[in-house]
Amino acid sequence: MNTDELESALYGAERRVLGIQTKLHLWASDDSHRRFDDLFNLVTDPAFLLIAWARVRGNKGARTAGVDGRTAHYIEAVRGVEVFLDELRSRLKDRSFRPFPVRERLIPKANGKFRRLGIATVADRVVQASLKLVLEPIFEADFHPRVMGSVRSAEPRTR
Repeated sequence: MNTDELESALYGAERRVLGIQTKLHLWASDDSHRRFDDLFNLVTDPAFLLIAWARVRGNKGARTAGVDGRTAHYIEAVRGVEVFLDELRSRLKDRSFRPFPVRERLIPKANGKFRRLGIATVADRVVQASLKLVLEPIFEADFHPRVMGSVRSAEPRTR
């Protein structure tokens, strides 16, 4: 997929994902007891995976490899984004996808101590981002904005 095709595909995917997210949010807002049965198909939808890829690729952490040693640049340069996403979607659909353990690094803190940082593989990050794209509009319906700048309240609204 060349750059122009990818940009065109991203534009179409963004429109599709935003439309579905809007519906999910409205349905969750209208009925607090609504059951969402078929979210798996959205997580594996090519548009959701493409937007998830774009988010992972645009993240600063895209330059860091997980335990498999692959970065987003490797996927673009060697495997190809389209092939990577098609294979990932197939593995998700046939239930053979298994996340890898995270690569752990100790990051120094200002006080001289260390904190653990877990680095997931690029494939795991894309799946997580796709899940977030699907689940976020549903769960956001249970929260309400506060008059505290752009910070959203973690307090569920009463129904």
